[in-house]
Amino acid sequence: MAVAAVKALGSLRSPWFRRYAFCRIDPSRALHGDAGGKKIVGVFYKGGKYAADNPKFLGCVENALGIRDWLESKGHQYVVTSDKDGPNCELEKHIPDMHVLITTPFHPAYVTNERIRRARNLELLLTAGIGSDHIDLNAAADAGLTVAEVTGSNVVSVAEDELMRILILLRNFLPAWRQIYEGDWDVAAVVYRSYDLEGKTIGTVGAGRIGKELLKRLKAFNCKLLYHDKHPIGIQLEEETGAAWEKDLDAMLPKCDVLVMSIPLSDKTRGMINKEKISKMKKGALLVNNARGGLMDVQAVVDACKSGHLGGYSGDVWYPQPPPKDHPWRYMPNQAMTPHISGSTIDAQIRYAEGVKDMLNKHFQGEAFPEQNYIVRDGKLAAQYS
Repeated sequence: MAVAAVKALGSLRSPWFRRYAFCRIDPSRALHGDAGGKKIVGVFYKGGKYAADNPKFLGCVENALGIRDWLESKGHQYVVTSDKDGPNCELEKHIPDMHVLITTPFHPAYVTNERIRRARNLELLLTAGIGSDHIDLNAAADAGLTVAEVTGSNVVSVAEDELMRILILLRNFLPAWRQIYEGDWDVAAVVYRSYDLEGKTIGTVGAGRIGKELLKRLKAFNCKLLYHDKHPIGIQLEEETGAAWEKDLDAMLPKCDVLVMSIPLSDKTRGMINKEKISKMKKGALLVNNARGGLMDVQAVVDACKSGHLGGYSGDVWYPQPPPKDHPWRYMPNQAMTPHISGSTIDAQIRYAEGVKDMLNKHFQGEAFPEQNYIVRDGKLAAQYS
């Protein structure tokens, strides 16, 4: 069996052997060489009339990360669509023969085990941005696929957005804006539940790249900063931010005036903020979630906002995306929800477009990606998803 596998893949020095021999894979995938034109499929949202207004608006179907001319000049085929859901969608037509699939967290194509099994030529799954939970990572690992994302590309963008949402909720900004838009003026209806950020206790669940950037920005507001993570961020960064490690999440929750989610979605974290966890929070506490909608028990959040136990909820992440028109988060009180926009500023789009191009070029050349970009490699998941 082992001898036959070696003969099929080449010698022990073969790059294909080194790449696949120690993965749990469907052997037929290992026989695709690196030479020749590839079929790359990109799934992005439609830019519509806005696509032509800014040539740096790269994350839409029309501008397609700005890599079409480059790919086609190299002899590759580049197919781009926004149609990603259902058995008759445009993406389904290309699954059997695509070599690379580029997706985004902002308009996610859900890459299921079933889709992976039918993608016989698939070699690489790239996320234009950060967060690859829309991919069945275990199925990708079992198939010997590489999954990578542009780590760090929108860290600042998301951290800034989280800070904005904290202020919007604390200051009761949206009702005030709505008054002016509707021709009203009622100061009391806004300021009776408007607060300063200074002096409040802010806790982050997760202190990775985004969490750390948020803590750095919050220091200037003279808050008390707490963070829950598997491990401390280190003495130097704790001194720089003034943040204190809380090993026990349940112990941190009652201390927080604002709780911010900054962790990836995985089997371990799915639905972690449920009725029980929310009940441990202060009455009137605020919850900000730009991480993933799946971290929340949807109905528990709705119930807490309606009862007033949560003073407000804000985020830009939903499940599924786009959410149905009757999703209860659209209509619950004291919410400041938006589409998934925090990590897709023009600056972030430029960074993740450049990152995708760099990884595609390395893939075509048989070169390794920056280590931090790998989410699945050689049959193993990155630590944040395992």
